[in-house]
Amino acid sequence: MNPEFYIARRFAFKRRSATKPTFIVMVAVIGIAVGTAALILTLSIVKGFSGSVENKLISFSSHLQIRYPDDQLFQERRSDFAKVTGHHNVTSATPFLEKSFVLRTGNTAKGEAYRSKPVIVKGINEQQQQVFLKKFLKSGNLGPFGEKEKNEGIPLYAGQTLAENLSLTVGKKVMLVGLGNDASSRELIAGNKSIIDLLTSLDLEVGIIRGIYDTGLQEGFDDYVLISGLKPLQQRFNPTMISGYDANVTKLELLPETVKEITASLGFPYYGYTVFERYANLFEWLKLQKNITPLLIVTITIVAVFNIISTLLVLIIEKTREIGMLSALGLEPGKISMVFMAQAFLISLSGIAGGNILALSLSLFELRFHLITLPEKSYFIKYVPLLIDPLDYTLVSVAVMALTLLFAFIPARIAASLRPGTALST
Repeated sequence: MNPEFYIARRFAFKRRSATKPTFIVMVAVIGIAVGTAALILTLSIVKGFSGSVENKLISFSSHLQIRYPDDQLFQERRSDFAKVTGHHNVTSATPFLEKSFVLRTGNTAKGEAYRSKPVIVKGINEQQQQVFLKKFLKSGNLGPFGEKEKNEGIPLYAGQTLAENLSLTVGKKVMLVGLGNDASSRELIAGNKSIIDLLTSLDLEVGIIRGIYDTGLQEGFDDYVLISGLKPLQQRFNPTMISGYDANVTKLELLPETVKEITASLGFPYYGYTVFERYANLFEWLKLQKNITPLLIVTITIVAVFNIISTLLVLIIEKTREIGMLSALGLEPGKISMVFMAQAFLISLSGIAGGNILALSLSLFELRFHLITLPEKSYFIKYVPLLIDPLDYTLVSVAVMALTLLFAFIPARIAASLRPGTALST
């Protein structure tokens, strides 16, 4: 064994009783362990949180949408659909139809005769509807529905938040009130027509709640969007007309280029946007969360660095006579410096190992039992998400070790500069 390393191990872990090592070393090891675990858990939570929210947004929303300006409806064409699906990065595409309504329903449970709320009814094909509902449906029937059930009203799936606000239950009938999309309807809004024209232009339909879904995105989706079938909406309002195409891609990093290429192939007046643009405020919020992470890491690292420096300085004071004895026996100052650098390495290694074990244990425990809950309305998820990434553990361990050895050089040089006579007389 290297003599400097042997002396360092004796200095750092020499037993003063039958079972306990030096107290100051134990404190230093615990400090580094806690700092390392805090760094790892910070990265795990930030990555897990952003990944969970991003996956949730992407899971119920298409990666990109192709539309006409001002949400105009247009004729569904096979040639256009072929251009969308023919792109090399597109895995699937489906047409959809969106219509704005005022949903009106009786709400006697709260002592009110009727309640109304603006909503969007989104019609999607049966396959896409089944995929969505299998993930998020909380109560109700998946369908498909027969002619008798369809004649009762447009089958609708309401979000959990909307259902709570309007006391909607499975099987309840509601009224959908909306204006048509023709030129006369726009004139009505401008106030150029009589009340009779206004009433005759209204789209009045009966809908029936077939199920309640819950995506966790309570504002902007669960409280606003009703899911329905594409064909029922087209048959009642706009035959063969659609609002646009939903499409998913293979490589999300190529999403902006994919949108540009598809819209260029379709030509004017088509335009497209990505899920990141559609929910830009949420993704900016996630980016802000990530931007705070470096500040937390720097703060925790500084604490760990000062911890190791103070520990080595205390050890130097404690071992002053031993340092003088080693110098008197002929041990060179450079080797004395290496003794304390080796001490820093051993203390740091023990702390890093303990921190990794602590972080992994806490992560697995939280993933198993979900003890820390979050308000889903604010954070879109119910529990604190953790992403266990071996790369994070490796990077944090290497960084803590490198910084420890770098700043341990200062007390190590102080120890090497002690004169034998001064040290032995202390």
